[in-house]
Amino acid sequence: MQKGMPYLDMKRIMLRVAYDGTNYCGWQLQPNGITVEEVLNRNLKALLKEDINVIGASRTDSGVHALGNVAIFDTDTRIPGDKISYALNQKLPGDIVIQESREVPADFHPRRCNSIKTYRYTIQNSRFPLPTTRLYSYFVHYPLNELLMQEAAAYLMGEHDFKSFCSANTHVKDTVRRIYDINVEKTDERIDIIVSGNGFLYNMVRIIAGTLVRVGLGAYPPIKVQEILNKKERSAAGPKAPAEGLTLLKLEYPDLM
Repeated sequence: MQKGMPYLDMKRIMLRVAYDGTNYCGWQLQPNGITVEEVLNRNLKALLKEDINVIGASRTDSGVHALGNVAIFDTDTRIPGDKISYALNQKLPGDIVIQESREVPADFHPRRCNSIKTYRYTIQNSRFPLPTTRLYSYFVHYPLNELLMQEAAAYLMGEHDFKSFCSANTHVKDTVRRIYDINVEKTDERIDIIVSGNGFLYNMVRIIAGTLVRVGLGAYPPIKVQEILNKKERSAAGPKAPAEGLTLLKLEYPDLM
């Protein structure tokens, strides 16, 4: 709060953030490169004349994109919550755009509240790569069978221990997650894997994508995915697919009015 200004009650603001992750070292603050979080903090500070540190729902990796990541911050600004997006977008670079801003309850936390998270993993499956999709998809030139990929994906539905689909150096106590929906959709030479769940482990979607590609190539039968789940070992699953194919589509909070 500025010196000499009257006391104003703090309020919590939620942002829905879209960004092209190509030029960023992910979401979270890093000592060795610029991040989305850093850019938001700096520009919010300039706009609101306060020290702002946003809290993000999903700490996306370097090169990963988002259409609807969620972040919160506390402020005593007089600017209405729904107007902050307009003002902030005037300051942000073109590869980060606030899609919505709104005031939320003071106890709302994007990583602790019940949520549904949806990702899309995009594969460019063509004879040659396309320059216009190279930053937003994983190029695979061998033909992929999307029907086999969908059959394999069905084994991931429901609640499972996804330890096999988590990077080996991740330190989490609980590797059980629930997938509500997963679909493999082909349009011309593009294949999208769209998956929704109550949460995802570190690199989980990219490892799922890499494993389904192996199925699509014929290297794994679809039932192999069930065997991978049962083994609960990272080495059992396929390779981690590249970051540029991954986009966080949206985060939904059913309990948030």
